[in-house]
Amino acid sequence: MADRKYNADGPSATDKALERFTELMIDKIRNLQGDWKKPWFAPGVTQPPRNLSGRPYNGGNALMLMLQAEKMGYDVPVWGTFDRITNLNYVRDGKGNVFQARDKHNNKLPMVTVNKGEKSFPVFLTVFTVVNPETKERIPYDDYKNMSREEQAKYKVYPKLQVYNVFNVAAQTNLQFTRPEMYEKLKAEAAGLVRDQGDLRSHPAIDMMIDGNLFLCPINQVAGDKAYYSPSRDEIVVPKREQFIDGEAFATNSLHECAHATGAESRLNRPELGHPFGTPPYAREELTAELSAAVVASQYGLSKHVKDDSAKYLKSWLGSLQEGPDFLKSVLGNVRKCSTAITQRIEAIRAEMEKGEKADYGQFRPAGAKEVQQEQKAEAAREAVREEPHSGLSR
Repeated sequence: MADRKYNADGPSATDKALERFTELMIDKIRNLQGDWKKPWFAPGVTQPPRNLSGRPYNGGNALMLMLQAEKMGYDVPVWGTFDRITNLNYVRDGKGNVFQARDKHNNKLPMVTVNKGEKSFPVFLTVFTVVNPETKERIPYDDYKNMSREEQAKYKVYPKLQVYNVFNVAAQTNLQFTRPEMYEKLKAEAAGLVRDQGDLRSHPAIDMMIDGNLFLCPINQVAGDKAYYSPSRDEIVVPKREQFIDGEAFATNSLHECAHATGAESRLNRPELGHPFGTPPYAREELTAELSAAVVASQYGLSKHVKDDSAKYLKSWLGSLQEGPDFLKSVLGNVRKCSTAITQRIEAIRAEMEKGEKADYGQFRPAGAKEVQQEQKAEAAREAVREEPHSGLSR
């Protein structure tokens, strides 16, 4: 790996985290080079990692925690900092007093600890400092978010990336012996996240987003063997659902193109999207789309395989990763923004679906989607014979 450039005090926590992330990604890319038809994540870890409070990790954190879980063989996607894990040993009363946790018979519970010799894994958290340049007053970021735009204009917001070290709660602690009920519950919840695969459907909200044309730009399903996003038309084109071997393959290929679409100038404005196909910047865009689709897919119980067109970039991705962690840092930042944009859309659609007959999907339909749907109907009418799954699309 290329020489590192550090401060005089040595590598920072961020530098060390990026090195570990880079090593994981290099191992994964090498693994995929051997068999690029493998999924990005093994089926056992296609589950969204979360903390002890149930909050899911997103973007690059989710990606790296899943790669670490795959590497170490962890089957429960629950993580926590050392402090959060040891806080399981205590309870706080209404007056703020802290006591050691007890069972229903008022006996002190055994102490939960991180197993000796276990190594933590880093995650990134962006914290914001909000300062009034004139008065130097600092206020909490949550207070800033609740202000009007006029009030916010009086302050400057300074983001800072901080590193937190976490442990897998089920595998790296003695939870199995000190809190067996909690341990079994976490195991059962993880097992319940495994999806039944079998028909042409994938996830209801994802299916609704694609088939109902409710994404950020039109999605045109046409008979053929090409899937792509057209920046000039701001339109996604994908083969028809029935051309894929199952709904999972259809959904994850579509999510890849949705990831590209988030990079449009009117959205996240990723400069890589404007470069010609096959160039180094576009190779980085392909990796962004692949990883974003894999992260989103995992949140909904789907396995993402490497897209056929993306497989040719495996060697260039490996080369870029070996040059240094800056490449991965850039990609991870894009993945966080991209996967968040897609997930927010899916969740908004899912919430609307829960309204049943009162659901209003018109609010999600992008400009031009009506024309695309009309063309899809016309295409369906012209097609007399249903096509067999295309070898380049089936998995």
